[in-house]
Formats: sequence, C-alpha cells, structure tokens
Amino acid sequence: MLHRFFCIICTFLLLITSAGAVCVAQQHADIHAFIDNWHKAAAEAKADVFFGSMASDCIYIGTDKTERWTKAQFISFAKPYFDKGKAWDFKPYDRDLHVTLEGKSAWFSELLTTWMGVCRGSGVLAKENGKWVFKQYHLSVTVPNDLVRDFITLVENFERKAKP
Repeated sequence: MLHRFFCIICTFLLLITSAGAVCVAQQHADIHAFIDNWHKAAAEAKADVFFGSMASDCIYIGTDKTERWTKAQFISFAKPYFDKGKAWDFKPYDRDLHVTLEGKSAWFSELLTTWMGVCRGSGVLAKENGKWVFKQYHLSVTVPNDLVRDFITLVENFERKAKP
C-alpha cells in the first residue's frame, strides 16, 4: 500500500515537473521570437513594430558615449532611418536569456553581426498587459583586449581633435 502511494506521488510530481519544463521552454521560445522580431523590424524598417516593442519608459543605450535615449528621444533619432526604408540589420546569435521565477521580467545578452563588426547587445524585458516589452537595450562595440590600448589612444586623439 505504501509503495503504491509512493508511486502515485512520484508520478504526480513527474507530471507537474514535466509540465513546468514545457511551460518554461515555451516562454523562452516566445521571448527569443520577440527579440528576433524586434531586430527583424529594424532590418525591414517596420517602425510600428520596432518602437511598439519598447515600453513607454524604455531606455536605449547606443555605442557612442552620448547615446542614452528615452524612447521619445530614440524615436527622434532613429525615425529618419526607418522613413528611408531601412534602419539597420543586426543579426543576433549566441543569446543568453534569463527569466524571473514569476515570469514577469527577463534579461539577456547577445552577440550581433553588424556593419560595425561583432557587437554585444543586452536588454531587460518586462511583461506588460500580457506581452513582452523592452525596458532597456544596450548596444556596445566589442574590442579585443589586446587592442584596448590602441583603441584608447584612437579615441583620445579623436576627442582632442574634436575640441575647439
């Protein structure tokens, strides 16, 4: 009798665990598709999809040290590119995704193939009104460690020439 009860409990726990794993896998797949569609919207100049995927309080951090934009500021900067029919075409790969236990927040980092070479993007997502939105996205240019000293010199020379 005790053995049968134990088998029933184990089977029940296995079913619950399996259902939870399927739910988590589906949630991750949905988030990956959301981020991929966001990148695709930029490549296809679909401003409504791209900007519509960003929360009203979203912050976009670009590669230049001056590029920390609210959503409205980023729209002002980027809309002319979208209006021309092509914004940018970043191809994501090697994404690392994490979701909170309650499934309301997520964060990720990814490598991107871009016209600037390999870049790293990272972001924070939140589930608002049943859909995922970007709360923050940060794009950075990757610099090999062996080239950092040369890179620093290059930037210092540029900034020195830019000063009046």
